[in-house]
Amino acid sequence: MLLGSIEAGGTKFVCAVGNEDYRTKNIVRFPTTTPEETLTKCVEYFKKFDDVKAIGVSSFGPIELRRNSPKYGYITNTPKPGWADVDFVGRLKKDFDVPIHWTTDVNGSAYGEYVISTLFNEHINSLVYYTIGTGVGAGAIVNGKFIGDLGHPEMGHVRLKRHPDDLDFPGICPFHGDCLEGLVSGPTFEARTGKKGQNVPLTDHVWDIVAYYVAQAAIQVTLTLRPAKIVFGGGVVSEEFLKKVRVQFKELLNDYVDVGKLEDYIVMPAIKENGSATLGDFSLALLEYRK
Repeated sequence: MLLGSIEAGGTKFVCAVGNEDYRTKNIVRFPTTTPEETLTKCVEYFKKFDDVKAIGVSSFGPIELRRNSPKYGYITNTPKPGWADVDFVGRLKKDFDVPIHWTTDVNGSAYGEYVISTLFNEHINSLVYYTIGTGVGAGAIVNGKFIGDLGHPEMGHVRLKRHPDDLDFPGICPFHGDCLEGLVSGPTFEARTGKKGQNVPLTDHVWDIVAYYVAQAAIQVTLTLRPAKIVFGGGVVSEEFLKKVRVQFKELLNDYVDVGKLEDYIVMPAIKENGSATLGDFSLALLEYRK
C-alpha cells in the first residue's frame, strides 16, 4: 500500500509517495505556477502509481479546515496571486476516489516532527513547529491533536515588543506591518539591510534583533501552551541562529517557568532536508485511511 503526500508551498510543490512505515519511495518537486497547471502536475504524478490509498496535503494558506464549511478544502484569501478561492481538495477528488487529509503546511511539518519524536521514543504529547522563511507560520499539537477550532492558528501574525534598536523599521506584513512575520521573515533582511538573509553574516546585529523577536514568540507559546518542545525550521533558521534565540529566551523569560535544557527545548527539525511535512502527510493520510 502506498500513501501520497503533497507539500504545497508558495514557491514550490513537493509530491511524494511512501509506505506505511513512512519511508519515501518516490519524490518530485516543481515550481508553484498557476493553480490549474500546478494541480494538474500533482494529478499526473499520482496517476503514475496504482496503489495510492490515501493522500495527505499540507498547504500554504490561509485555508479552510472546517469540514462543515462549503469551502472546506479551499485555499481562501491568500495574497498569492491567482490562488485565492481555489478548491484544492475538490480538484484532487475529481481524479482520485481516496481519503484526503487536508491541513496547513506548518501543521503537516508539526505532525511529522511529532511522529518522528514518538519513533525516537521521546514520549512527548505536544510540540509547536514554526517555519521562518518567506513567511512565518506555526502549527501546534497538544495531546496528539492539532489546536484550532474556527480555523488554523496564525501564530506568524502575533504582535511583539519592539527591539529598541529597531523602532524605525515599519515591518513588511501587508496586513499588520510589524507583526512577527513582518519583522523576522526572510524578506525583512533585504528590507533592513539591502542584502538577502543568506548574505548577512551572523555577526551582524540584525540577527540579534530577529532573535529577540523569535524568542518572544517562543515565550508566548511556552506560557500559553506549555509544549514539550518548540521546533524551528525554514530558510532563516540555523543552529547558530537558534543559539542567539536561546540566549534571548533565557534572558526574557527570566526562569519564570522550567522548560528543561534549552538545547532540548528550542530545536532544529529532527527530519532533515525539509522533510517534516512529507512524513507528516504520510502519517495523516494513513490516519484518514483508517477512519
